[in-house]
Amino acid sequence: MKLAFSTNAFRKYSIEQSIDMIAKAGYDAIELMCDSPHAFPPISTKQLTSIQNSLEKNKIGISNLNGFMMCEIEDFHHPSWIESDPLRRQKRINHTINCIELAKKLGAKTVSTEPGGPLEHMTTEKGLEIFKEGLEQVIPIAEKNQINLLVEPEPNLLIENSEQFLKFISNFNTKYLGLNFDVGHFFCVNEDPAILIKSLKDYISHVHLEDIASNRVHQHLIPGKGAINFVEIFKALDSINYNGFVTVELYPYENDPEQAARSAIEYLRNMIC
Repeated sequence: MKLAFSTNAFRKYSIEQSIDMIAKAGYDAIELMCDSPHAFPPISTKQLTSIQNSLEKNKIGISNLNGFMMCEIEDFHHPSWIESDPLRRQKRINHTINCIELAKKLGAKTVSTEPGGPLEHMTTEKGLEIFKEGLEQVIPIAEKNQINLLVEPEPNLLIENSEQFLKFISNFNTKYLGLNFDVGHFFCVNEDPAILIKSLKDYISHVHLEDIASNRVHQHLIPGKGAINFVEIFKALDSINYNGFVTVELYPYENDPEQAARSAIEYLRNMIC
């Protein structure tokens, strides 16, 4: 396993500055936020080269391309896969395709995306149908580029828990659609992430990690500041022979992301095998 840190905590900094600070904190990789001000695709050749040069200079890799947020257009969750307006849905589809193509250029293996989106003005059944239709437009691009597209269940969005995820993914027959396993998100919906790691092992291609308070409110905290037992999390990852990236995601800490990154790695370093 290798530790990464998401650039979405560094929204007040350029991508080059973000890479520098994450590398200096001691991480093996960055997770690249595919949104402004970092890398809202498609990006220019100049931007691409600058990112590649910064990664090479710092001897650091990319754990994942985070295609969740679209603040360049709207906000964290919109436009979603399940907007009632098909033109807005198409913006999400196009963005995800662009993220996949950028991942290919950067040599990354995965792109994470939201689990449908906020359920607004439609039934759950209709939302799932629309989400499926959207993914069916994107999966051929993922297969062509050999990039794993990872759905990330989140509290209060269309797909929140493991049961919903498993039921939904059973609609597809492709090895390029999987799970971005967010430890804190599953904890928030009263599931035990250490147990889920074992039951969902066939779908996990990338892991997000943050702490959550004992009240299970969805607020990302620096590891060690909440109630999650990370020793058990890493034991579970070891038990399934997970050898991919674990990305610390602390986007609420935009006012001091460098300190958040350092505090997190100091707490987690000895748990990584």
